[in-house]
Amino acid sequence: MKKELRIFFTALMFYTRIPCPKNINHHPDYLNKASRYFPIIGWIVGGISFMIYYLASFVFSIEIAVVLSIIAGILVTGAFHEDGFADVCDGFGGGWTKEKILLIMKDSAIGAYGAIGLVLLFLLKFQILVQLVEDINSITVGFLLFVAAHAVSRLAAISIVFTHHYSREDASSKSKPIAQNYTWREVVGAFFFGLLPLLILSYFRWQMLIVVIPVFLTRFFMASYFQKWIDGYTGDCLGATQQVCEVVFYLSSIALWKFI
Repeated sequence: MKKELRIFFTALMFYTRIPCPKNINHHPDYLNKASRYFPIIGWIVGGISFMIYYLASFVFSIEIAVVLSIIAGILVTGAFHEDGFADVCDGFGGGWTKEKILLIMKDSAIGAYGAIGLVLLFLLKFQILVQLVEDINSITVGFLLFVAAHAVSRLAAISIVFTHHYSREDASSKSKPIAQNYTWREVVGAFFFGLLPLLILSYFRWQMLIVVIPVFLTRFFMASYFQKWIDGYTGDCLGATQQVCEVVFYLSSIALWKFI
């Protein structure tokens, strides 16, 4: 139990800015095992984001509450996945060889493709979430929807580690230790914690189970695209996959709410 707690706190420290016990560090062995708890980080981020929205909605308009919710999610993670999304936009937008793409993604400066991508991403998220919270009249369903979106999108991202190889040949990426090895515990744990919120949500609306189809189709397309251009994935690719799959989850939810 003590070891599992350390693995969980390792995941919490790596993927968020939430303070952790002082004895927690980035030990490679624990980082490898931490992938099983990556979707639980989605529980935390999604839960905090919804609570900020819910509390803010008592004082401000829905639009302001949604913006504050998005900001809360970014602050909790330190824009970890958004940064990866921007780097992928820059790398694949400006590079035409594996070496050039990886070099651009490694650059800490944001380029035009990354900036444009982030603006469009946040604009789309804002519009989607405003429509979603207007359509949902249940606090419980709203909370579960936020949590499930973050959990399932993180499952989609981390599952790439289980099926593809890490692209870089050096230790330049901060996420490389996670990609070194895994066991069946990581696979089972990631899928269990990733799908559990969605299963609970389906108790209220069974149609929500359908969202895994477009989310994982998006995941497979992105993984194939990364494989084609850079022979695998990087940590930035995982971050971009999480962001895109989160948006696809929301879009699919809107469609299900309206037509089913």
